[in-house]
Amino acid sequence: MATNDLGLHLSARRAAVSPSDAGIRWSGVRRVPGLRREEVSMLAGLSVDYYTRLEQGREKNPSTSILNALSRALDLTPDAREHLFRLAGASPAASSATAVEHVDPSLQRLMDAWPDTPAVVLGRRLDILALNPLAAALYSAFDDTRNLARMVFLDPAGATFFDDWERSAQASVANLRLALGYDVHDAATLALVEELRDGSPRFAALWEKNDARGKTHEAKVFVHPDVGRLTLEFNAFDVRGATGQQLIVYRAEPGSSSDHALRLLATIAATRVASMSTVDAEGGRRERSAG
Repeated sequence: MATNDLGLHLSARRAAVSPSDAGIRWSGVRRVPGLRREEVSMLAGLSVDYYTRLEQGREKNPSTSILNALSRALDLTPDAREHLFRLAGASPAASSATAVEHVDPSLQRLMDAWPDTPAVVLGRRLDILALNPLAAALYSAFDDTRNLARMVFLDPAGATFFDDWERSAQASVANLRLALGYDVHDAATLALVEELRDGSPRFAALWEKNDARGKTHEAKVFVHPDVGRLTLEFNAFDVRGATGQQLIVYRAEPGSSSDHALRLLATIAATRVASMSTVDAEGGRRERSAG
């Protein structure tokens, strides 16, 4: 991780805002993408010298009012604004950011009681901390379901499972960038980022864009090897008492083809569980007979 995270983030966000989006009229040839430093300074009400020092890492402690002004000037989303504040040290990092995350057993029991609804608990760095049987069936195409970002970028199944792979890729990177803002020295997140950068050129390219945001609420489209195309809406709930954890609950439009496909997947999953239970029971009886 670079030492000038705040400056790099400001530079990347500046490059992502067009002059027309910022209400700036211009003519002729522009040598830089997005806004110039002078234009960001004007929009935020700062001196060009001060803003330049921020980007160059020579000024590291901007005030809350300056961060708010920059957020407005760069048209940051709420997630990106929070990320900017964390990078500036204006928001304390969660003390549990590097701790091993666990899911409350009562939450797992609640999820397991939803046989027709896929449910997943995600950690801050997109670790899949818990999932119910139908969610496990939904992700059955993957060899390893411990981390969503690895599923997107490193597992060959990701290219066909995520119908709009590019959107899933961009969202995963933005989520990880947001996670790193909570603690820029978090060893587990840094290791995951390096693993993904080494294993996926597309991840490396997206990472350099410095986009930071949480989960959106658009419907997800998956292509499952057993039941085909599924368009699923979802709700994301913060898990009380577990900072950074989110409960993701998927649902299909009632009566839709996706609803029928999800019900079929639930039947397939239940049949497999019953079959495995039968095999285990028969194996136990053979062992007792042999004894």
